[in-house]
Amino acid sequence: MRHQVLNGIDNLDEIKKALGDKKVGLITSPSGINKDFKYTIDVFNENFNLVALFSPEHGIRGNLQAGEEVGTYTDERTGIKVYSLYGENKKPSKEMLEGIDVLVFDIGDVGSRFYTYIYSMGYCLEACKENNKKLLVLDRINILGGEKVEGNILEEEFKTFVGMYPIPIRYGLTIGELAHYFNNEFNIGCDLEVIKIKEWERWMLYEDTDLPWISPSPNMPSLSTSLLYNGTCLLEGTNISEGRGTTKPFEIVGAPWIDGYKLAEIMEEKNIKGVRFRPIYYTPTFSKHEGKMCGGVQIHITDTREVNGVEVGLHLLEVIIKMDKGDLQFIESEGYGIFLDSISGTKILRESLGKELSAKDILEKWNTETQSFREKASKYYLYK
Repeated sequence: MRHQVLNGIDNLDEIKKALGDKKVGLITSPSGINKDFKYTIDVFNENFNLVALFSPEHGIRGNLQAGEEVGTYTDERTGIKVYSLYGENKKPSKEMLEGIDVLVFDIGDVGSRFYTYIYSMGYCLEACKENNKKLLVLDRINILGGEKVEGNILEEEFKTFVGMYPIPIRYGLTIGELAHYFNNEFNIGCDLEVIKIKEWERWMLYEDTDLPWISPSPNMPSLSTSLLYNGTCLLEGTNISEGRGTTKPFEIVGAPWIDGYKLAEIMEEKNIKGVRFRPIYYTPTFSKHEGKMCGGVQIHITDTREVNGVEVGLHLLEVIIKMDKGDLQFIESEGYGIFLDSISGTKILRESLGKELSAKDILEKWNTETQSFREKASKYYLYK
């Protein structure tokens, strides 16, 4: 049964009370859409005094791939100036906020620490505090639900734009709850208001609601992708293909030198809850190993409530490390250093996984960290 749920953007009367005739700046993406499939940009352009737009990674229209910088330009449809928050400036400047009374944030999240959108929100909190502006967050469901928490707490030395705050990989908060968490736990102190979701409960995943699925970014086409992303994204820190350039990014992993049948056999023997592994061969059309035949596995989700993406990713990485005959590399990325360390928020995977420590050992250690976070985060719950 799919339950009727209203995201923040669908509660127009409450937004009108919060905004009135104030001059509004809007940071959004193609995932900013209401239940009538109308973009937040258009809703605001028709109903409010919208004077500026702010673009996160992938652009406000979703026309850019991961990592492509966004420039300042004019939106053709509305004629409104768009300021880039993914390039030289990641935080709205004083000049950008001139003439704006309230900054509004409406972006669909995937519930993952790796996703840069949540740090765009963090920078907006800081900028609004510094420039005496209000931030209004239109809350959206966490498509992974609000009960499970997975992964380690990011260590301070690995703070980057794919991990700015010490939170776990899967944090189990809505974007509005996370805004309150950032604002209070990290002493930002912004004037913050959240337009709440209606009829959503923490146990609900996306599939339990009647909300339309809109890909939060170009390589996040489904709930299955999102559930696995928190684990298989770790492979982005290596020269293993994480499935970009296929129709199943983050559900397919492999490389030209991997024996897919052997990898699938070992992974199947682990009996990881909620998933099965199938050997495959595929040729990415872009990204790693573009145009080259890769052997690997497709991860099939058999139970969306049982699957733990971080568990899947750690076991996969451990097996690939143990199978390696000198082909595996840990890649470096400009501005991020050794990328696996930046993504995972620790150097323990690169230095110890498959050697001194098994995936099971690391997961046990991380579970202690997630429990501590869950207790701290629960006071920011807006929903039961």
